[in-house]
Amino acid sequence: MASYFDEHDCEPLHSEQDARTNMLLELARSLFNRMDFEDLGLVVDWDHHLPPPAAKTAVENLPRTVIRGSQAELKCPVCLLEFEEEETAIEMPCHHLFHSNCILPWLSKARKQQQKHRLENLHGAMYT
Repeated sequence: MASYFDEHDCEPLHSEQDARTNMLLELARSLFNRMDFEDLGLVVDWDHHLPPPAAKTAVENLPRTVIRGSQAELKCPVCLLEFEEEETAIEMPCHHLFHSNCILPWLSKARKQQQKHRLENLHGAMYT
């Protein structure tokens, strides 16, 4: 019978790589098995790191756009569905159009005024 490494055409890892691989595998198994992070000693106050929600007045004052003509071919960046003619979309300061059902929940979690170096991450946060 061939060895595991011969059978899978691979080489054994070095001991330093083994430790890192085992640690990642343990974390993956824990997540897969829905183990509580407290059991791993990885308790973190996640809420402390989240940005505050957007101000209600700022959200209410975002421009609404009625979709017309070629705009109907545009897609909402969140749900990736095309807009329909005569549908009302919310336009963000970046000029992207969103369904209100898609963007409003995100705005309840994130604020426009972020630190400059975090702005790119904030823009991508709605896709995760």
